[in-house]
Amino acid sequence: MSILDDHRWSSLKGGYKVTYDPRPALRALAVSYDDETIWNELLNELHHQGDLGDASYAAIPEIVRISREHVPANWRVYGLAAIIEEARLLDDRNPPIPDWIEPHYKAAWQTLFHLALRDLETEACETIVTSALAVVALHRGMLSLARTIMCSEDERAEMLLNYLGR
Repeated sequence: MSILDDHRWSSLKGGYKVTYDPRPALRALAVSYDDETIWNELLNELHHQGDLGDASYAAIPEIVRISREHVPANWRVYGLAAIIEEARLLDDRNPPIPDWIEPHYKAAWQTLFHLALRDLETEACETIVTSALAVVALHRGMLSLARTIMCSEDERAEMLLNYLGR
């Protein structure tokens, strides 16, 4: 049985803390991987101003499974996973990963790490590189580094200017 067949999906909550079943969006993503509308739905529904729900964790394994087939992976898989993991680690208000999702979530992060390394070998696109580097840093337990990487170039330059004075 696929994790998508589990009856609990219909009662999951997203980033707005209301019921959100991401399966229709995930099925659409499998067919139209680069469709910005689908990615925007997932980005908006699974994370909201630092808030997560159990749907946020449940969607990651399926998004990663779909992304394995694409070289390079869409930068949004890295960005979304990094944002969710950062929020999970930083904010106690977010729920823990449910037991039935946890092994799938951990396995997805292992795969995501390898996808990021694969794409870092060949990609020069700043968005892919920074998102993939954030995934690598989070996978290695370097939360502060990942948070810095997720900042824009201008934000990083401002931090360095404030810190180093030049």
